[in-house]
Amino acid sequence: MTLNQETQFVVQDAPPVRYVEVENHNLGMPQWFADRISIDVIHDGPYIPSKFLADEHGSSFDLEELQRHYVIERDWGANFVAERVASRIGVPGYLTVQTARCLMDFGRFPGSSKDNATHLGRHAINQPFTEWLDFQQKRSVLEEHYDSISDSFDELLQGKILKVAFHTYDQYNESGTERPHVQLVTRMLSYQMEARMPADIFDPIYPDVLADYTVDRVLVSRLSLNLEKEHIAVGNNYPYLLPEGAMEVRHQVWRFFEWLHKRFTQDFPETSQNPAYKSVWKMLKDTNFRSADSAALRSIIHLYRRSHTNKAGLYNRSLEAYHHIRRYLQKHPQLIQDYRFDPMRCMSLGIEVRKDLLWRFDEDGTPIEPRFDQVDRIGDLIAKALIEYITVDRAEMNKNPNNENDKFDLFHS
Repeated sequence: MTLNQETQFVVQDAPPVRYVEVENHNLGMPQWFADRISIDVIHDGPYIPSKFLADEHGSSFDLEELQRHYVIERDWGANFVAERVASRIGVPGYLTVQTARCLMDFGRFPGSSKDNATHLGRHAINQPFTEWLDFQQKRSVLEEHYDSISDSFDELLQGKILKVAFHTYDQYNESGTERPHVQLVTRMLSYQMEARMPADIFDPIYPDVLADYTVDRVLVSRLSLNLEKEHIAVGNNYPYLLPEGAMEVRHQVWRFFEWLHKRFTQDFPETSQNPAYKSVWKMLKDTNFRSADSAALRSIIHLYRRSHTNKAGLYNRSLEAYHHIRRYLQKHPQLIQDYRFDPMRCMSLGIEVRKDLLWRFDEDGTPIEPRFDQVDRIGDLIAKALIEYITVDRAEMNKNPNNENDKFDLFHS
């Protein structure tokens, strides 16, 4: 394992995202399921392009302060665990974001954070760059990095039914209490607090109940049991939950509307090439909020804004198309159950491992060296739990993995 052992950020115009191939040392995962798993890491990148290290007058930013942010923000060791798990379950590789998180966080909605933003409430561009970068630099970060990463994930996730994201976190909470060795993150913050999707973020057509859990609870229990048996403490949605802008949340919303789009088009094939319907589906699946056209349509539908005269006809037809889709789902509530229980529904699982288990740090929190013995131990335990989930806990999936009509409740067994 050699990827990202740097302890300092690297000034280099590297590709924002990279697919890392791994050697196959499969411990027993059926290949048909290994082919349907994606593994990703979004916060363990070291690279910052030089054009984002100075202002428009060429004055360099404070690199010492930047290094402090870099050490705090980086998910130290996440790539190591991803590589180990991928190798042990027969997945050919994993996707890793190479852009340093302190420059741009793909795990949040695009935009620039406010000064008082909380950890879960901030945007993709955060301190110190939210103050350092000018408008054009921020726009370049999102266009060249955020959008490029998004396109790579769109390609990676095609045909997958389990998405596993690896992260790492600090040993202690702000209160001083020690965090579990591993955290399994499967629920959104707003659903936990209010039993509903957040208002004014994703389209209200999306059913609130789908935010209850992003992955089969049996898988969470299997991982917890196998790790705890080896004295690795596990927290479920503790010490925190998924922020609304987390990729696991955005992905779940996108996959539902992708599924609904196909079902709707089967019943109304005449709408497949209709520009009004196409614009509505584009809006519903714009979960990264990067489309100005979708934002305009969204404001007309939900904020009752007037449209530009030259597009008034299209917007009016799109408004009718939107309500047609909304009524379709209201009149067929069984569709929601069909999706919840569909064995081909893609699950999203976030796994956080404590940083101090994977890297050695000095008294000041400066990273010193990786702990590959612990990487291998934890990675193997996670891999074996994933394999046992498929081959034992969900053995019926092995009997006829291609039969989409063989339904069982992935999320509420």
